[in-house]
Amino acid sequence: MPADPDTGYDPSLGRKFVFVTGGVMSGLGKGITAASTGRLLANAGFDVTAVKVDPYLNVDAGTMNPYEHGEVYVLKDGGEVDLDLGNYERFLGTDMTFDHNVTTGKTYQHVIERERAGDYLGKTVQIIPHVTDDIKRRIREAAEGSDVCLVEIGGTVGDIESMPFLEALRQFAHEEDDEDILFTHVTLVPYSKNGEQKTKPTQHSVKELRSIGLQPDILVGRSEDRLDPETKEKIALFCDVPTDAVFSNPDVPDIYHVPLMVEDEGLDEYVMERLGLVDEALPKAERSTEWRELVTRDRDREIDVALVGKYALEDAYMSIHEALKHAGIHTETEVNVLWVDADETRAEHEERLADADAVVVPGGFGSRGTDGKIEAVRYARENDVPFLGLCLGFQMAVVEHARNVLGLEGAHSAEIDPDTPHPVIDLLPEQYETEDMGGTMRLGAHETDIEPDTLAARVYGADSCTERHRHRYEVNPEYIERLEADGLTFSGHADNRMEIVERGDHPFFFGTQAHPEFRSRPDRASPPFVALVEAALGSTDTTERNADVRL
Repeated sequence: MPADPDTGYDPSLGRKFVFVTGGVMSGLGKGITAASTGRLLANAGFDVTAVKVDPYLNVDAGTMNPYEHGEVYVLKDGGEVDLDLGNYERFLGTDMTFDHNVTTGKTYQHVIERERAGDYLGKTVQIIPHVTDDIKRRIREAAEGSDVCLVEIGGTVGDIESMPFLEALRQFAHEEDDEDILFTHVTLVPYSKNGEQKTKPTQHSVKELRSIGLQPDILVGRSEDRLDPETKEKIALFCDVPTDAVFSNPDVPDIYHVPLMVEDEGLDEYVMERLGLVDEALPKAERSTEWRELVTRDRDREIDVALVGKYALEDAYMSIHEALKHAGIHTETEVNVLWVDADETRAEHEERLADADAVVVPGGFGSRGTDGKIEAVRYARENDVPFLGLCLGFQMAVVEHARNVLGLEGAHSAEIDPDTPHPVIDLLPEQYETEDMGGTMRLGAHETDIEPDTLAARVYGADSCTERHRHRYEVNPEYIERLEADGLTFSGHADNRMEIVERGDHPFFFGTQAHPEFRSRPDRASPPFVALVEAALGSTDTTERNADVRL
């Protein structure tokens, strides 16, 4: 079937699709379930990609509060997206693009722009077909070239915001052969007070799904423990699916163990059978076991790393937590993250810095917590504690040096204090005329040149690196000559931008304007995080490590 001349929708793109919806409540782990399924399909030799559908009206996640939505994850092309895209990159080992995140805002913006331009030739623009065709178009174009595309629908079935997307899925089912499309529904299976697994929430959720024309092929029950055989049979009976299509996804101590759990349940084999992929899959003996070997690796050492931030929420710093975990896998070390409230660092939380083997100061925006972050930098510098500063953390390290080492009283970032007498951090030149907040920062992957014979050169084992960025402010060029004194060195540059800072008078002091946590993977730990963990362990030999870390 050719592309629709009105909507541009081409139903021939893409090969196999697995749609993942959620019921009962949000935050159940649809994304991890989908990503784990994708990991197993990739192990079996298939090229897997993913699409995250977010039904909010925001065009992207860039202006959303981390308290409300978790961290803003940055892709290599500069897309600011939902944190689930980070999980897909980490589990699938592939780089996503902004096209892999579909939002209501993005879809409606495109349709309205086309209507204003007269592209619909005077027709009445409606949810069906114009919006639903645009949703399907985006999914198919993101899936092009892959064997299997996982599509996660954010929110919960029954949400009014999700209706156009679920209608698009209903249409999808009519356009595809049965063996080319699969619907997976993830629901909560809670316990009653007497310890019985209750199926009624799942039954109601599936009833809601069926009322809009969607029948799940697979049901995944999220529970504290594996589903009892009786529970699976009851769910199958009342939800009209085979018993062997009901799978457990119990709580595990580490999200990286979820692929192992669903593999033990046989979810991957069932998916391949339903999609007609069994004959194309690698024989079991030839499938990759690297993931299992990595995440089950013994960790015979242990360190505590203080994360000094202003959001008392792990999701706000998810990629940093995961990057530290990846460094722990690489170095066979259990890395415990100590949350330190940047607002209270000067007072009662300073003893937690005293207990830490290393300090991380993350990125962020706004003035709240910056004084505490500066004090954390000072503590790490004065006490020779291994330090890693990320984006704003890098900038606060520069501010701390200007104030407490060089004696530039009142030195600060112009973002935090517009009236500072010493704006050692100032607005990027291209940002002067910017008015819109969304998508207007320096975003995405940028290359940094690294000075030879520096800590940065040892960390990366190369003369350059490419990391992802998300910032509006940078080191003020007018202060660079003064700043590079009394131990401080800018060892990484992108033209005239200062990208990496380090101290020659410190065991390990490393700050980067970039966000290296966004490129970290379980099988490709971020070099700065690995170096931080090794410094915390007291290791001084970085040569062997750099031979193993794939940049």
